[in-house]
Amino acid sequence: MNNLLELAVRIFNDTLPKSCDAAFLYSQTPQNQPSVAIAGKKIVKNNLADKLLIMQTKAMSGYGGFQFFKDELLENAIPESKIEGVRSDDDKMLHTLIESLSVVEHCKEKNYKSLLVCATPFHQLRAYMTAVSATLRIYPELKVYSYTGEPFSWTESVVHSQGKTEGKRAELIHGEIERIKIYGEKGDLISVDETLAYLNQRA
Repeated sequence: MNNLLELAVRIFNDTLPKSCDAAFLYSQTPQNQPSVAIAGKKIVKNNLADKLLIMQTKAMSGYGGFQFFKDELLENAIPESKIEGVRSDDDKMLHTLIESLSVVEHCKEKNYKSLLVCATPFHQLRAYMTAVSATLRIYPELKVYSYTGEPFSWTESVVHSQGKTEGKRAELIHGEIERIKIYGEKGDLISVDETLAYLNQRA
């Protein structure tokens, strides 16, 4: 538990480089998408990344789709030239692991060396751990940093997890911790200690 607390504090307060090659905004349901769109605006405004990466898929699994997300980014005054689509081999489902594997493959193909990953706050811990898991599997040279989405009301009920889970944002944290345990046991996710080791060697 102490190591999980250390990991959470470090992920939510990551030490960032002056700029990364790209930032990946994890797909969210429409209620939570503004969280990462606002974060994307701040990333661009502060020159923290050269490109904003989003999944280039149709609407599915609770995600509004590439064009829906892109339109919101444009409404947040993000130049179209900054937005880059990430393709997935799976055209029937979208979830955190599929997104993570897809974006790491994308970074490898583009020869990107550094990546910010951004999800809504209750999802950020698992999203970052999944991104690092994919990185160590596919492209260990990639340096992955954490940038948390904009916080919204923790007591508001929202839909999450492929559009199938509903609850107050604060309640969804507990589900995320449970998924970290389940996916770790399945082998889809590296452990808390392995993620801490990655952060220590990355720094």
